[in-house]
Amino acid sequence: MARKMLIDGELNKPSEEAHYDFDLFVIGAGSGGVRAARFSANFGAKVGICELPFHPISSEVIGGVGGTCVIRGCVPKKILVYGASFRGEIEDARNYGWEVNENVDFNWKKLLQKKTDEIVRLNGIYKRLLSNAGVKLYEGEGKIVGPTEVEVTQLDGTKLCYSAKHILIATGSRAQRPPIPGHELAITSDEALSLDELPKRAVVLGGGYIAVEFASIWRGFGSNVDIFFRKELPLRGFDDEMRAMVARNLEGRGINVHPRTSLKELIKTEDGIKVITDHGEELMADVVLFATGRAPNTKRLNLDAAGVEVDQIGAVKVDDYSRTNIPSIWAIGDVTNRMNLTPVALMEGTYFAKTVFGGQPSKPNYSNVPHAVFSIPPLSVVGLSEEQAIEQAKGDILVFTSTFNPMKNTVSGRQEKTLMKLIVDAGTDKVLGASMCGPDAAEIMQGIAIALKCGATKEQFDSTVGIHPSAAEEFVTMRTETRRVAAGKPKTNL
Repeated sequence: MARKMLIDGELNKPSEEAHYDFDLFVIGAGSGGVRAARFSANFGAKVGICELPFHPISSEVIGGVGGTCVIRGCVPKKILVYGASFRGEIEDARNYGWEVNENVDFNWKKLLQKKTDEIVRLNGIYKRLLSNAGVKLYEGEGKIVGPTEVEVTQLDGTKLCYSAKHILIATGSRAQRPPIPGHELAITSDEALSLDELPKRAVVLGGGYIAVEFASIWRGFGSNVDIFFRKELPLRGFDDEMRAMVARNLEGRGINVHPRTSLKELIKTEDGIKVITDHGEELMADVVLFATGRAPNTKRLNLDAAGVEVDQIGAVKVDDYSRTNIPSIWAIGDVTNRMNLTPVALMEGTYFAKTVFGGQPSKPNYSNVPHAVFSIPPLSVVGLSEEQAIEQAKGDILVFTSTFNPMKNTVSGRQEKTLMKLIVDAGTDKVLGASMCGPDAAEIMQGIAIALKCGATKEQFDSTVGIHPSAAEEFVTMRTETRRVAAGKPKTNL
């Protein structure tokens, strides 16, 4: 059995004196935890894992093998995005010759059931993946009771205790609620995915991924939607030009956008929820969604029992190999608050298994990680934004942009442009970043990400033959720079 661990940068064989129930015990069976458990087992480790059971008809239990992404995150959200997108497709179809009746019926409950069916299916697949790898699954809540000891509390209150040479924390994150008066009347994304009724009037507080995605979803289903965020533009941290495009698209789709505005109070009334903003404005809503960030899931882990260090927001502190300050305890995924994306948790889980059980010390590489915001239409990026490039680069930056009406829209009549952007180092010709806001952005950006990971230059982009007619070909036909910006100098206002 290959059992090695990283200590102070060197691989040393651990002591064989003590007996443990498991070589590895994982707390949390989300994407990262399942990946780490399976791969560790494939290296010959004896592995146990725990997770609360999943109840398809309840959004109250934060559990389920597959984790947030599968149960109450990426997967069910994307299903709703697909469903909401058909409204625009139906509108566009008329100018393509389809005789669509004025009244098109939509069955919200049918979609919810289809979404639940898919989650149950995936939950079963994840369980089988663990079983096939020889990983022992315990359904219950896990906590640490010592550097090599885990306690699992089952739903009936039964407590099971196990020892493990290594413990991996992979408990993810949870939605937060801002402490404004009436906050108990609002919901988070957990509940938003399972509403009994489609809201006619929805208010969204927040300007991040979840906020703009649910605003797009509900508007796509015909709801009246108001979105409030504190900054001038949504999606803080993304390229400013792309943020502005997303804001325009939200408004173009009929969403009421309220920048530089927050909520002051929620009041329950006979007509719904009265929403009062910090500017004194009032409006009524059937649903108020708080999409104001997530916090690492560490409060119930009893980390003090082993002396595991956390930061000011409760994230588990780890080194480059995902090891905590306690040599036998490790952590991956959102609970560490490094780069909170499902594929990143998968990468961290893979590298953890290689490091601890595969004899291959491996540091996760967070450069050029692509990601997408599934607003309608979506935004996807990889590499540096223009602002980041200006701040980090040593020389001038070349910016190439293309704004155009997609071919599909020229016939449908939809007034919604696509924006593509490349950021290039003027000195080396290396492409530092790419972004796109428009249909199929995520699908296109996955391929662009490979190019950036390989260190592609603008000349190599230019020498690549495009696929015609397609939107993607714009990335290899942008020949004339839009602007040149000196390093360290802010660009002019958009």
